Amino acid sequence: MAPGPLCQNEPVTNDNPVIVAGGGIGGLSLALTCHQIGLPVVVLEAVSELRPLGVGINLQPNAVRELQALGLDDELTKIGVATKGWSLYSRHGGLIWNEPRGIEAGYRWPQYSVHRGELQMMLYRAAVDRLGREAIRTSSRVLSYANAHSDSGVGRRGSGIAVEVEDQAGGRSTLQGSVLIGADGIHSAVRAQMHPDEGEPLWSGHLMWRATTEAPPFLDGATMVLCGHDSTKLVAYPISKPDPETGNVTINWLAEQRFDLSAGYNKEDYSRQANVEDFIHIYDGWRFTWLEDLAALVNGAERIYEYPMVDRDPLPFWTDGAVTLMGDAAHVMYPVGSNGASQAVVDARELGRAFLEYGVGGEALEAYEAKMRPATSEMVLRNRNAGPDYIMQIVEDRCGGEFDDISEVMSHEELTDYAAGYKKTAGFAIAELNARPDLIPAGSRVALPHEAEQQETSSR
Repeated sequence: MAPGPLCQNEPVTNDNPVIVAGGGIGGLSLALTCHQIGLPVVVLEAVSELRPLGVGINLQPNAVRELQALGLDDELTKIGVATKGWSLYSRHGGLIWNEPRGIEAGYRWPQYSVHRGELQMMLYRAAVDRLGREAIRTSSRVLSYANAHSDSGVGRRGSGIAVEVEDQAGGRSTLQGSVLIGADGIHSAVRAQMHPDEGEPLWSGHLMWRATTEAPPFLDGATMVLCGHDSTKLVAYPISKPDPETGNVTINWLAEQRFDLSAGYNKEDYSRQANVEDFIHIYDGWRFTWLEDLAALVNGAERIYEYPMVDRDPLPFWTDGAVTLMGDAAHVMYPVGSNGASQAVVDARELGRAFLEYGVGGEALEAYEAKMRPATSEMVLRNRNAGPDYIMQIVEDRCGGEFDDISEVMSHEELTDYAAGYKKTAGFAIAELNARPDLIPAGSRVALPHEAEQQETSSR
């Protein structure tokens, strides 16, 4: 389906709200943004009850800045760990690269390591508190949409959107709105209607085993470490503060292994519970001075989940009349740059900025896409081949991961340039982010029809 011409702005009212498909991190961030700028909004979430599922993720300073602008700084501080460092090691324990992160790196905002489910629930509580429980409709799966058409039948000059919704019992209803934002994830129904021939997500050949373990902190207790190379990798970082009684923290860890693309692995189960025996042998012989017992860390997990590393090709367009995409529905990418959740938050704020500038309609959606799609498409492709941790593979190729001094393998300038290049692509280069004006200035609001009438009356 090719994108239709811009839809005309339909007056946004409680009977004609912004409709968001999906109550994940991106969808809830957009709901809070709409509330901040005075737009009625309804979030449609397929599950019957939101629960704190998932494992650890990172929020980069560009996303933290936006969440702070939504008044969530105190809540973030409670549930997250302010990340201080990011370190890369070879499989033989050699330090390849170490850099400060967040405030330590000179950003005006921290980076947070946090449990994904805790972040989602934090956003949900804030949304219910500010918008009311009726604005977050669970057991409401978006099935399809239909752009409204003008009576003249000339082109696709829409005047809003009709969204078909299915409840938990299979009953169907239609909800009218001004625009629809597809924030419904990697298996987005909105994206599927917009691009019906796309097919399933693309498997990279990598499998990931992810879990959390209560264990003693390592290094400074606030550093994210990545070890190995492109074929075999280990990632670990704390996502909680120390327990006052045991001193242990919750450590999020990820083990990753590349397989032949023709291997008969279950690539379609996105959260299969796995066993340690499935992969622990891969790490025989791996030793690190900062981690006393790798096997104990892995074996200490209560549950381990297996995920295929998948993404989707960049799309030629995100917007169809009064509909657009955001977050994983728009640009799902490999989790190699700690940027997926951050980008969903930024998408939400960029949509809010576009509504302020262009009003709620197709012009705003097209402006948002024009700004965000090129950059996120580049990130999707870069994460496939040259994410920020690909330095580890370069070292593996050059010396098998064995060295006494990394400067004998890669120059400091080469390492620095590589790390800086990804930050710029991902939108969190330090100087640029610190200097950038607020996406949504404090106090900004979209003028709704009844407000405009009141202003006109008062000026008479």
